[in-house]
Amino acid sequence: QVQLVESGGGSVQAGESLRLSCEATGYRGGGFCLGWFRQAPGEERKGVAAIGTDGRTSYVDSVKGRFTISRDNAKSILYLQMNSLNVEDSAVYYCAAEENCVVTHMTDGGFVENWGQGTQVTVSS
Repeated sequence: QVQLVESGGGSVQAGESLRLSCEATGYRGGGFCLGWFRQAPGEERKGVAAIGTDGRTSYVDSVKGRFTISRDNAKSILYLQMNSLNVEDSAVYYCAAEENCVVTHMTDGGFVENWGQGTQVTVSS
């Protein structure tokens, strides 16, 4: 079973940046997508960004150009660099992992089995 632990959440003002980290252990070397989801109150949990084992990435339109997902395989860490944050970005952000995954799986609403505990991101105007 994959273990995922997020960190880096917090409160920032609109226009500022934040970087989330996810320490991932126990996942297979091949076939896993890693990604970030977010869920705001009253909203569905939605995939924001994902990265495949080949390094290909996928983003939802609302964050494209502002967020960057990356992975450090040597350190088993997943990152989400979040720039130009908006109030609408406020949510609980979850790290996720899914095997046998194409890069668009997570951003297209595909099923995800492995989740972290979540980290709160609050953006104030």
